[in-house]
Amino acid sequence: MDGNKAAAWGVLLCRPDLLASYPISPQTPLLEQLYKFRAEGRLDAETVEVEGENSALSAAVGAVAAGGRAFTATSSMGLMFMYDAYLYASGQRVPVVMTVATREQCAPHTVSSGQQDIMLVKEGGWIQLITESCQEILDSILVAYRLAEDPTIQLPINVCYDGYYLSHLSEPVRVPTQEAVDRFLAAVGVGKRPVLSTDAPLSFGAFVLGELYAEYRYKHCQAMQRALDLVAALDGEFEAAFGRPWGGSIETYRAEDAEVLLVGTGSACGTLKVAIDRMRAEGLAAGLARIRMFRPFPRRRLAELMRGRRAVGVLDRSVCFGWNAGHLYVDVRATAADLDARIPLVNFVGGLAGADLRRELLEDAVRTTVARGRGEPGPEVVWLGLG
Repeated sequence: MDGNKAAAWGVLLCRPDLLASYPISPQTPLLEQLYKFRAEGRLDAETVEVEGENSALSAAVGAVAAGGRAFTATSSMGLMFMYDAYLYASGQRVPVVMTVATREQCAPHTVSSGQQDIMLVKEGGWIQLITESCQEILDSILVAYRLAEDPTIQLPINVCYDGYYLSHLSEPVRVPTQEAVDRFLAAVGVGKRPVLSTDAPLSFGAFVLGELYAEYRYKHCQAMQRALDLVAALDGEFEAAFGRPWGGSIETYRAEDAEVLLVGTGSACGTLKVAIDRMRAEGLAAGLARIRMFRPFPRRRLAELMRGRRAVGVLDRSVCFGWNAGHLYVDVRATAADLDARIPLVNFVGGLAGADLRRELLEDAVRTTVARGRGEPGPEVVWLGLG
């Protein structure tokens, strides 16, 4: 099945009470599949067809605040259009789950794949999981509801997957049983958090100032840190429930003895693994650290993986204007400050607006990283595939 269908199966298995929808490419087939499930009687959920993305997320927030489990999805400019509701969901600690089939931002006008949309909201207070495969999309939705609704977390989560490269890619996906998912999610859900109720009235979205506002932010940061800690434990829970690991905050590939480390996110890491294998055959000892949990950023774990390397290369499919580099690179550069010794860093920006990150380009990225580790000079940011 393709990535959108895998996401739909993940949502179905989590038994949402509300589906709030507004279509935008490339996530539209996900919503179509969920409505098909509902028409077939498989999905027992209320549906709200709204006039825009802002209303879709607002409806989901309201449903969760009232004690339900809700789902919505978006991409690109739809994510920008809902940004005020996006901030409200995180600031009010509403554990809604929303998938983002990542897409480039306008302008210039395009509807092609890229990660600029999720990078522009990365400081919005949501947990962000970024996937590499269709299987990982389904699995991460299960983890997202378990993590978001945990009484110690209570934060919204984005499950992100590359538009078109994953949303429309078909590959084998193992679908767990409903009974196994029910057991995995049994620790969370209705009755595990305060909700709006006439039986026990409470304020939601109250106006605050000063010290109380700071306390909201402080507790939000604490919850983000707990999420980073909890995700390691959830990996064990996931394996016990489904017979395979989920993977944790960072996946490593051939990193144990690597002299240089490549860092990346998303589907391009599949091609990067092939490039690393080929470079290994040429005697270049490269490895990969794939960031799976982008927010909160697994800074300490990444620092451990970077320590002792001769150089680190960072692959980005987005641009951080002002730094004039990629968004992931900015985080990796900040992480490098935790290291005892200075390590050469190089940023590779490519794959924008659906441009293919071909194996040959990524092999060149590995060679460039190795060269930096050997002391050869070069630019800090390398744009892949230009002219």
